[in-house]
Amino acid sequence: MSSPSQATTTKSPPPPSSRQRWLIARRCVQISSLVLFAIPMLLAGWTLLGGTVGGVIPLTTPAVLPFYGSLSSSSIAGVDLLDPFAVLQLVAASKDFAFEWLLYTLPVLLVYGLIRGRVFCGWVCPVNLVLEGVDFVRQKLKIEVKEGTVPRRAKIYVALAVLAISAVISIPLFEAFSPINAINKGLVFGSTAGLVTLGAIIVAELFWSHRVWCRSLCPLGGFYEVLGRVGVLSVRLDEAACTHCDRCKATCLADPEILDPVLQGGESVVRAGDCMLCGACIDACPTHALCVRPTLPVSYARSHKPSGQSDT
Repeated sequence: MSSPSQATTTKSPPPPSSRQRWLIARRCVQISSLVLFAIPMLLAGWTLLGGTVGGVIPLTTPAVLPFYGSLSSSSIAGVDLLDPFAVLQLVAASKDFAFEWLLYTLPVLLVYGLIRGRVFCGWVCPVNLVLEGVDFVRQKLKIEVKEGTVPRRAKIYVALAVLAISAVISIPLFEAFSPINAINKGLVFGSTAGLVTLGAIIVAELFWSHRVWCRSLCPLGGFYEVLGRVGVLSVRLDEAACTHCDRCKATCLADPEILDPVLQGGESVVRAGDCMLCGACIDACPTHALCVRPTLPVSYARSHKPSGQSDT
């Protein structure tokens, strides 16, 4: 019989991290992005949701202020910016191309291309903010839903289908039904476009499948997934500190499977274009094994990467 000093038990995994630094930072950016687009309307004396203030005194036009617009198109200090995917739809629908459109999309492409494409989804997109609220409600109501009902790469093909249909019907399809517009343009301009789509997404998230829209169906997410294969910031794993408790996978907003290559030792960083750099995995890691670091694409792969391992 072993003595108490000799007796050993299986070490339980460390408790979840209580840090919420990434979550707090992300919330600040998400809310600030909504407020930012509302400020010009309020400064001009208008109201939100497309309302105006009555009276005989002419109101300032918000468009004359240093910043004005929406996530689809905006102007900052006289510099016009356009959503690249919206421009692709416009090109497909109009069968035309203007060089100015490329100039207006370049700053957006450069920012997200340098950081990582789907950082838009994790840090700016208002639909993601709403769906995190849906996650909270579902957990409180103890509603169980399915995971991984649709392959995550399906959104790339959805994006291609949107462009093809836009060309056929001569209308920028996603712009007409975008749930992002329902929140962003709805708050600022009172637009109702996309409200039905947003409602359907919320119902699906509550009762059918966890994050099926963001992970698998959103065409804008598909566009940024392709762009997300490049970028200088990536989630990096310290193998020595990792206990393989899988809490990072349980909290991943993009798709838990994108963490498999690093957890299985095939990669040093998360290569998948799906990664939103949301930091949820970093907050959840009890041993601080994960962090975000600048990483050149050429240094991503390890020589012992498992054969057949997908990294898209």
